[in-house]
Amino acid sequence: MVKPFVPQLVYVEPRALDYPLGRKLARRFQDMGIEIRETTSHNQIRNFPGENHFQRYRLAKSTLVIGVRKTLKFDTSKPSAEYAIPFATGCMGHCHYCYLQTTMGSKPYIRTYVNVEEILDAAEAYMRERAPEITRFEASCTSDIVGIDHLTHTLKHAIEYFGQSTYGRLRFVTKFAHVDHLLDARHNGKSRFRFSVNDDYVIKFFEPGTSRLDERIEAAVKVAEAGYPLGFIVAPIYLHEGWKAGYREMFEKLEATLPAHARKDLTFEFIQHRFTKPAKRVIQKNYPMTKLELNESRRMWKWGRYGIGKYVYKTEEQEEIKDTLKRYLKTYFPEARLDYFT
Repeated sequence: MVKPFVPQLVYVEPRALDYPLGRKLARRFQDMGIEIRETTSHNQIRNFPGENHFQRYRLAKSTLVIGVRKTLKFDTSKPSAEYAIPFATGCMGHCHYCYLQTTMGSKPYIRTYVNVEEILDAAEAYMRERAPEITRFEASCTSDIVGIDHLTHTLKHAIEYFGQSTYGRLRFVTKFAHVDHLLDARHNGKSRFRFSVNDDYVIKFFEPGTSRLDERIEAAVKVAEAGYPLGFIVAPIYLHEGWKAGYREMFEKLEATLPAHARKDLTFEFIQHRFTKPAKRVIQKNYPMTKLELNESRRMWKWGRYGIGKYVYKTEEQEEIKDTLKRYLKTYFPEARLDYFT
């Protein structure tokens, strides 16, 4: 079982200590005996120690920066939500395919932002602008927020904030089972708690450092018992030998374990595997032994956001993925809603 994340090294940006959460976290890590360094800016953090790239990269991925979110203009987050709400960036997991490989680039460390009230005030302004329409905020676009929240409780605070909101809803997704501290949050049904799930092959070979499928399902049951609206993201859907049987077994495990009441408002999101040329270079550098298939000739080119192209499965393969997984969903969870396939 993967233990809850504890950083090996902590950096503190000076302005972070102007906020109660920044001071609290710095004291906490000091009391834990973790090395704490000051930095004028996270951009100055370079040259992690290690004998080779892999060692330096692993230390960077287990480094936490306590900082202040300067940009309070939120990115859009279609199709999941109207906006991405930025509580943290970076992730302690080592998923080979992750798009954070390239968006984080040379900064694979984790950053947690301590000016939480300012971030929530910005969210409030977006809600007022769209009222009386509901505005959804995605908290997992740039991090696995659940994976660090046992240390920060930022997400728990946000869940309770949106629990009191009229026009706001919070959404987040995780590959970690460390959810116990979130079970008593006063969410009032306004935060959808989602788990990223996959078949055993993908989790075994491409998702090191994350909770296993059975652990994620067990955590999902706890979340359902706590009354949260529940969802699952099947991502990335990856074609490998025996993939149809693998995904069927995944659905069977979910169906056998989830309590009946959790199925009344259950959502699924299906996302096929894709990669970009820059991502391929970074993945092969960070995980040179990966089994991940990154052969452009076996894929179809598709324009993405910001004019960056990506490689997705060919049309007939996409149709087969869609038909297969939709059939499984109808068989095992006929009352569930499929939000999108992409």
